[in-house]
Amino acid sequence: MENILRYLHTMVRVSNLDSALEFYCTKLGLVELRRTDSEQGRFTLVFLAARRDADAGEENFSPLLELTYNWDPETYSGGRNFGHLAYEVDDIYALCARLAAHGVTINRPPRDGRMAFIRSPDGISVELLQGGEALKPQEPWQSMPNTGVW
Repeated sequence: MENILRYLHTMVRVSNLDSALEFYCTKLGLVELRRTDSEQGRFTLVFLAARRDADAGEENFSPLLELTYNWDPETYSGGRNFGHLAYEVDDIYALCARLAAHGVTINRPPRDGRMAFIRSPDGISVELLQGGEALKPQEPWQSMPNTGVW
């Protein structure tokens, strides 16, 4: 019998849970679904979903983002080796404008009306993809240079 798999979540380690939640929830718009604190393991797990997925009900969730915060200080490196998270958005220009207004650097602006990249406070690259057809290129995005890496 064939093994049936269902993709559940992607885990990223974060060095500061408050700044990670501010980035993923307040700035990016994800919602916290559940949280687990483990005294014995000395960690906190926070599971996040895109608002549209959270509103659809647990049976219809897309894979979740699991933030793992280890209580004992650690230095994490290699976020770029991880690759990136990707989210479809309704209006890439509006989201990028909101993120920039909240101090998020747009590493790869949505010059083509289709794709942009940002980075989390822990160096995780996040790709934003315009849902459906690409939007018509427009300023200031069309002439904005890349910043940093993604």
